[in-house]
Amino acid sequence: MIKVEGLAKRYARTLAVDHISFEVEKGQIVGFLGPNGAGKTTTMRVLTCFLPPSAGKATVAGFDVMDHPMEVKKRIGYLPETPPLYPEMEVFEYLTFVGKLKGIASSEIGRRVDEAMSRCALGDVRTKLIDRLSKGYRQRVGIAQAIIHNPDVLILDEPTSGLDPRQIIEIRDLLKALSGEHTIILSTHILSEVEQNCERVIIINEGKLVANDTYVNLTNRPRGFEHVAVEVEATGGNPNPTDVQQRLEQVSGVSRVVMKDSRNGRLGFEVEGLPGRQIRADLARTVVNSGWSLAELRILGASLEDVFLDLTKSEAKPETKESPSAKGGTQ
Repeated sequence: MIKVEGLAKRYARTLAVDHISFEVEKGQIVGFLGPNGAGKTTTMRVLTCFLPPSAGKATVAGFDVMDHPMEVKKRIGYLPETPPLYPEMEVFEYLTFVGKLKGIASSEIGRRVDEAMSRCALGDVRTKLIDRLSKGYRQRVGIAQAIIHNPDVLILDEPTSGLDPRQIIEIRDLLKALSGEHTIILSTHILSEVEQNCERVIIINEGKLVANDTYVNLTNRPRGFEHVAVEVEATGGNPNPTDVQQRLEQVSGVSRVVMKDSRNGRLGFEVEGLPGRQIRADLARTVVNSGWSLAELRILGASLEDVFLDLTKSEAKPETKESPSAKGGTQ
């Protein structure tokens, strides 16, 4: 559905996007991650034909963004970080206006507006001025304008930015409902959104592609040290948490032990080993020799946060201002 090959975007002396390549299959939800200034928004603006690439190519639904920009735009719904709303308009009036701009036939606009409002749960604010809506409802209106023409692809830039926890849950549920019918690229700084919604993760840093894989593969990548979950159960009574932690800390090759939970006579710990050391066998032996039962011993994968921080390590650099025509384009 989306194919990017050697894509680059330069602003004067700044290379905002550095020859990246990736593909997104039809129906996938892809998390698009990177620190501020990594090139995420610039990439999305190229895909939506807002900016031309400096090199490389990108196609959406088989159409090149340079050769057939109007065909690409017909097949894309875009929600920038700040939704493109007119505060003086009522919700249904604004969506009707957007529908006309997107070329929906007059005979179809009413149905499409009703459908978009229904999917985004906007019925209660249908006749309200956008200026009087909460931020959560404004985000919903922004998503409604992105889906009103039933596009093949949705590109969403920080759709839950600035929302409270309840509003985040509501938007998350909406994205899940949309996922079956649309290919979605979701850019966000909230990693839990990616963990819960996305099948694939693309990470860029300083304009370069540093990861492009499934969420499962990324979080199971080798870390250079063992990270183990240990659950201990006493055979004749409850084990003392301090005693268990101290015994585990004394195992050769262990660098850190953190108690995680205690329930039903069982104590749970996370144990980290020193780089290159295998600690599972010695942990199991220590637990058994101490007179406790080993209820669980398993390797823990890295969290998405761990992976993100590891892949985007770099020295802090001052932010580079862009040309006025591309303001905010390297987020």
